[in-house]
Amino acid sequence: MAVWAIGDIQGCYDSLQKLLKKIEFNPKKDTLWLAGDLVNRGDKSLEVLEYLYSIRKSTKIVLGNHDISLIASYYGIKKSNPTIEPILKSPNAKKLIDWLRNQPFLIWDSKLNYIMSHAGISPQFNFKMAVKYASSIEKKLQSSSAKSWLSSMLKGSSDFFDRNLSELDRDRYILSSFTRMRFCDKNGKLDFYQKGKPTNYKTNKGLTPWFECSIREPIKLKIIFGHWSTLGYFYNGEVLCLDSGCLWGRALTGARLDTKEPKIVQVKCGKS
Repeated sequence: MAVWAIGDIQGCYDSLQKLLKKIEFNPKKDTLWLAGDLVNRGDKSLEVLEYLYSIRKSTKIVLGNHDISLIASYYGIKKSNPTIEPILKSPNAKKLIDWLRNQPFLIWDSKLNYIMSHAGISPQFNFKMAVKYASSIEKKLQSSSAKSWLSSMLKGSSDFFDRNLSELDRDRYILSSFTRMRFCDKNGKLDFYQKGKPTNYKTNKGLTPWFECSIREPIKLKIIFGHWSTLGYFYNGEVLCLDSGCLWGRALTGARLDTKEPKIVQVKCGKS
């Protein structure tokens, strides 16, 4: 009964199957934690979703920014693209999208000592805040008003959390921090534009990875995240990044969680 976490798949179905074979994953007894960005850019996004839906009782998924983009495209809020078009044209599109939008932004297991979201947890959030605010936007994405709410979310963003923010800006901050965050400044203000390695920006722009922010609220659980292919696999005992750039021809990474320290397994990925 193993528990494995896997980084950003982004439509790389063949690499996913190769990794599952390597770790001897058995959906009848094992569990997968998936760090989001299941789709987009890779050429088999439909196959990824169909497979994960077929084993949905054995998975725990958090939504990433590319998953949100897919949902927005389904609603006609964003333009589609060739890699997600097969999903939108599938006879199972509604079933898959409804299943996807009912996935959370945050999951955790105190016994395993891990918590996971796609981009990490805002340095301004402690555990209780993260749980509360993730739940608040999950309910809106899962509601009958999901289309109008998501449309409002994608018309702007908020980079600093303040309890006095309007509900709209608060939701934008919560959604963006869970799905798009990488860097912040010394005060915790998020920068959603820089995508490179941390060393590229520390000196020139005064930015630091969110998990190194000096004002970051302490969270006792180890934080698993993806979203940062230029950071790649990274583990410092407190945070675990599993986005190792499979889409870009590098590797897809899995980490076994039900062990004293994460057991890392990777497969090389071809360019998609």
